Amino acid sequence: MQPKVKVALYEIWMAETREQAHTAFNRTIKSFSSKYPKAMKCLTGSKEELLAFYDFPAEHWTHIRTTNPIESTFATVRLRTKAIRGCGSRDATLAMIYKLIESAQRRWKRIKGFALLTLVVNNVEFKDGLQIKDQSESAVA
Repeated sequence: MQPKVKVALYEIWMAETREQAHTAFNRTIKSFSSKYPKAMKCLTGSKEELLAFYDFPAEHWTHIRTTNPIESTFATVRLRTKAIRGCGSRDATLAMIYKLIESAQRRWKRIKGFALLTLVVNNVEFKDGLQIKDQSESAVA
């Protein structure tokens, strides 16, 4: 990836607020549309999904922004299943994958802000990582 694009993308997803992220997003699209039109079109089409984490508690952002845990788990499974070619039956392969994921689960980091999951599940609104206390605040935004 081009270093300038990488820095611009970093500015988007590390912005403190959704408004700052939109500003960085628009600047990135404007700066790189001529050189990388397909990539910028893809980004533009997924803008709201990419910035959806601003509607969750700030403590959860580090977990939402990364795919490392799932990539690491799949890498382990892929490595083991490749090493043991022809693992036997389908059931044996599924059992092995289950055990590998179960083993990997023990090393996963606990989610930050675990207590806030109750609020998320109960559809409590968050804006820029902070809980909206009053519904009139969400009407203003």
